[in-house]
Amino acid sequence: MTRNVLTRILLAAGMLLTALPGEAETINLQQAVEMSLAADPRIKEREQVVEAARSMVEEVQGNDGWRLSANAFVGLAPKVEGGFYQNGAQSCTAFPCTPRSDGTRINGISDWTHLDFALIKPLFTFGKIEHYGEAAQGNVDLKQGELKKTRTDTVYDTKRAYYGYLTARDTRVFLEDMQDRLNGSIDSVERNLKKENGESKQSDLYALQTAKGLLAKYASQARAVEKISLDGLKVLTGVGLKEDLKVADDRIAPVPFPQVDLAEFQARALQERPEMQELEAGLRARRALVAAKKADRMPDVYAGVVGQVNYASQRDRLDNPYINDPFNNGGITPVVGVKWDTVFGTANARVNEAQAELEALNHKKAFAVAGIPFEVGEAYANAQANFNSQRDLAEGAAAARRWMVASLADLSAGLESADKVADAIKSYVLVQTEYLRTVNDYNMNVAQLARLTGELK
Repeated sequence: MTRNVLTRILLAAGMLLTALPGEAETINLQQAVEMSLAADPRIKEREQVVEAARSMVEEVQGNDGWRLSANAFVGLAPKVEGGFYQNGAQSCTAFPCTPRSDGTRINGISDWTHLDFALIKPLFTFGKIEHYGEAAQGNVDLKQGELKKTRTDTVYDTKRAYYGYLTARDTRVFLEDMQDRLNGSIDSVERNLKKENGESKQSDLYALQTAKGLLAKYASQARAVEKISLDGLKVLTGVGLKEDLKVADDRIAPVPFPQVDLAEFQARALQERPEMQELEAGLRARRALVAAKKADRMPDVYAGVVGQVNYASQRDRLDNPYINDPFNNGGITPVVGVKWDTVFGTANARVNEAQAELEALNHKKAFAVAGIPFEVGEAYANAQANFNSQRDLAEGAAAARRWMVASLADLSAGLESADKVADAIKSYVLVQTEYLRTVNDYNMNVAQLARLTGELK
């Protein structure tokens, strides 16, 4: 076999392998959470918002450094030749010495180059830079709190999609099994109806067909929720709707009940919950902003260097220390100065505005301090109730299954009517689906407790 033929075979084999469908990715809940935290665009957006807030801190801190303001332009100036005295004489040789007076006559034009600059540094700003810097840092902390809240929301959404998929899948599998059992019973009743001495009645068939219709409805709904939940999980984890994804859990099961009492949960929420961290950061920023607005009413003390240069090539230079030619001069000097730029009525209004916003945030914090423990208590009570409910429903579902199996056996033996069997089937379906839904609700109650206390797991 030549090398070219072998190369073509290998290429064809590679293309064939590439075209084959890939194996679906299988993930557990923890992997799903990690993938969602890495892929969620909402988190990436918040991270950039935090970076923008950090840039604002750097901007405020930069105001404490050197500042340069400069202006340069090229224009036109009147052309002047000669000296200071009458007829352009350079010096006075006979009294009276009369200065020249032809300033209004245009003898031509000259180019004019101008440059003025000021290089200064604040020495004392009455706390403006410090307070604005503190407010900017508080804004960074506020944005970081929003980022943490977005992360906890992503974890919660992932758990909801994951548990929702398991619940819908288990419900669908259970209902399909029940449909198979019910279809077998319907076939048995239909065969008995065709016999002359059959033990079944037409009403038995109607009862079973009624139960079949309800099962078909619930099974269709479960399939829809199963697809929606899996698609949501694909979107959250960044896998993509067109890719295959499987979950590692064989069935939904209740998570362990948290080994933390309610008071501890409430204390954690008041300390670690992102909203509380946002409030604390917002209060720090508002207090600093009030102080900064008050400082805005005070001047700035500065030091630096200022200078100016003017040059006109078609004007003779006048070297006189008492007379300044604005088109031909230059100078530079170190300075220490005070700059005051405020409108008192406006400054006072801004202080009042900042103070009002601070008070509003204080009231919001007071409401949060009172409301968050209640919210945590509500989630804890729901978790406790659903934890007990799912255990009771598990026992009820086991009893309902035994009732259904016994009823189906009695129906086959002609000892039970079909309507009683239909009741047993419907009861089992109701209790089992309610059990699965309650397990999902309980798991989400635990997830909500983690969300309310700022946990990222």
